[in-house]
Amino acid sequence: MERCEEQHTERNTEPVSPRKIRPVVDWFIRLVKGALVGIGFILPGLSGGVLAVIFGIYNPLIRFLANIRYKFLKNVLYFLPVGIGAAIGIVLFAIVVEKAFGKYAAQFVCLFVGFVAGTFPSLYKTAGMQGRGRSSILILILSTLAIFTLMLLGGRQLTEVTPNLMVWLGSGLLMGLGLIVPGMSPSNFLIYFGLYDKMAIGIKDFDFGVIIPLAIGFIVCVLLFAKAAAWLFKNHYSGMYHFILGMVIGSSLAIFPTVVFPAFTLEGLSAAELSFVGSLLFCAVLFIVGTVASYLFSKVEERYPREPFF
Repeated sequence: MERCEEQHTERNTEPVSPRKIRPVVDWFIRLVKGALVGIGFILPGLSGGVLAVIFGIYNPLIRFLANIRYKFLKNVLYFLPVGIGAAIGIVLFAIVVEKAFGKYAAQFVCLFVGFVAGTFPSLYKTAGMQGRGRSSILILILSTLAIFTLMLLGGRQLTEVTPNLMVWLGSGLLMGLGLIVPGMSPSNFLIYFGLYDKMAIGIKDFDFGVIIPLAIGFIVCVLLFAKAAAWLFKNHYSGMYHFILGMVIGSSLAIFPTVVFPAFTLEGLSAAELSFVGSLLFCAVLFIVGTVASYLFSKVEERYPREPFF
């Protein structure tokens, strides 16, 4: 009788087998995430780091880069579709930038703000997984105000810089910071210095005089700061995640006065060849599309579990 009870108990305590992982689907999902993060690197007002956080790439990527020799080959294979997707996103959007982005900047940005809005509840939940005290809330508020103020003030200062090797290396460093510090938009700084259009054209034309120093600067920056970011996550999870959440909120809010609202001035409407109502509807529709897309994307992830990160 006791043996039967023991067997019954063992049977009840056995873990439920997880849903089967589909490697092809998971690989494709990571490819799409990488493409969207890549677009975030060069889309004004956005941060590739923000999108990496939203799509669950940021934390494992930082841990990998902080301990790059640990299971190196397996981790490289895991992040390979992310890298391929990012490259595709950057190149394709560089073409879009030259063709149409200058005309419809505000509308494109609203699409990606929709991505942020659609995933904010899950980000807030993730930030509080290890507790949410008063200090975490204070960090959230201060980081929100800090990045909002920085982007608002920076948007009013435009300075032309002549591009050269060191300038492109510095631009690559800025793009690396855009990954390490979610909420920071490297493209905004490049616009302020008059380098954004030149960078987009260089990428589109596969100008290695632009691409190579950008890549070197990006890699150096990420490798230098990844270990520090990983240490902060390990030892100060709540504070670090609420800091990042504040950066996401602040940078998203700052997009409106710096990118979206100027599109509704007479000059902005004339450049886009849209009426006030037409521009408003365009922005609203793309914002809704972004919000719904991010929600559906999260549902796809729930249906098809990710391959484990090593």
